[in-house]
Amino acid sequence: MIAVRDDDGERLGEQELVDTLMLMIGVGHETTANLLGSAIIELLSRPERLDALRTGRTTWPDVIEETLRLHGPVAHMPLRFAVEDIQLTEVTIRQGDAILVSCTAAGQDPAQHGPDAGEFDPTRERREHLAFGDGVHHCLGAPLARMEAGLALPRLFARFPAMRLARPREEIPGSGSFIANGPRVLPVWLHGTRS
Repeated sequence: MIAVRDDDGERLGEQELVDTLMLMIGVGHETTANLLGSAIIELLSRPERLDALRTGRTTWPDVIEETLRLHGPVAHMPLRFAVEDIQLTEVTIRQGDAILVSCTAAGQDPAQHGPDAGEFDPTRERREHLAFGDGVHHCLGAPLARMEAGLALPRLFARFPAMRLARPREEIPGSGSFIANGPRVLPVWLHGTRS
């Protein structure tokens, strides 16, 4: 981006460069924090899933992909527009109509993921998701997000094997955002108790 700015300041000006870099840093931070927080809550509130991970019946990549499917770090992607008419059962979305894509809802569709689509199951065979978008809108940071989660989660659980939630999962507030999807706070006892 710097080379484009230097070669042709009209294609990418200084302010556009700074704004794009700030967007990339901000989006990369919040979405990764959401992914980590959601995975931690799922594992700490489902001891059988954590045990399956610790005994090798599932893997960290399985946990990460299942978290992305069930709790995509971006809940909704607004401001897409139909490039052609789209027929959905009895509804037609006309070319040019605004579309709101619910990435999280797509990952919880029982028609795609079975009747237990709303459940966290890292052993699930089919885990396709839209957590990173699709096509030309696929997130450039997807490999980095997977790598960050693949490094952070195993190290966190290895360092604090007795870690547990300090509140029931139902009492942990969500972000409250229409776009972001993750916990606003993540209260844990790192050593298993208040001490």
